[in-house]
Amino acid sequence: MTAQSNPGIAATRIAAFFDLDKTIIAKSSTLAFSKPFFDQGLLNRRAVLKSSYAQFLFLLSGADHDQVERMRAHLADMCTGWDVAQVKAIVAETLHDIVDPLIFAEAADLIADHRIRGHDIVVVSASGEEVVAPIAEALGATHTAATQLAVEDGKYTGELEFYCYGPGKVEAINLLAEREGYDLARCFAYSDSITDLPMLQVVGHPTAVNPDRGLRKEAAARGWPILTFSNPVSLRARIQAPSSTTVAATAAVGLSALAAGALTYGLLRRKR
Repeated sequence: MTAQSNPGIAATRIAAFFDLDKTIIAKSSTLAFSKPFFDQGLLNRRAVLKSSYAQFLFLLSGADHDQVERMRAHLADMCTGWDVAQVKAIVAETLHDIVDPLIFAEAADLIADHRIRGHDIVVVSASGEEVVAPIAEALGATHTAATQLAVEDGKYTGELEFYCYGPGKVEAINLLAEREGYDLARCFAYSDSITDLPMLQVVGHPTAVNPDRGLRKEAAARGWPILTFSNPVSLRARIQAPSSTTVAATAAVGLSALAAGALTYGLLRRKR
């Protein structure tokens, strides 16, 4: 599946599409917020004890289609009546304490490399927009594609307006490519899950990251690169305010940063 061309925008730009859970961060993005959601009364003890909420988000990157559909329906039903403003406030208040330490250092380096090369960064996730967007913003992503839950009178209705999973991710990527002028044959995609095979197939440069068994088999058969990310670190610790000496040195280096970025990418590619 390829994007339809937009007469107004030539398809010349390049983007790197990143799955979020277990590709950029070391666990499920929404599962990471289960404690503050529970503390604020959005999740009850019964839901936590039954682990259905956690099960959905964990299985999302390793379940078969039927499992995911059942869990999707459960998640939508569970969120019914949640106050959207409250969810956004919880995510904003706890984002750095909860998600910050879960960022894979290797993913942060790879994102930085793509940015150095002038590529847009797009985070594509089946988790809800209210969770994904703030994380993507913290990472410096250009765009976000995530699941959209229907809202009425400021509360979730239990319906999904858009499910950014499997073929849905391809749909989101194609729409972005058409709007932003991405040449998908020159674009990159990274994911850990066999459920993201359609997303990986739609770009010219797919890479499996921490792949599950199904994706590892597919990647090996197709000759795709396989990367292992295993070092979660604090994102804040990696993005310190630059000193005047650092700024001066960066200015002096100039275009040589591109070479450094290429070296970083080459080292990552050899971690198979």
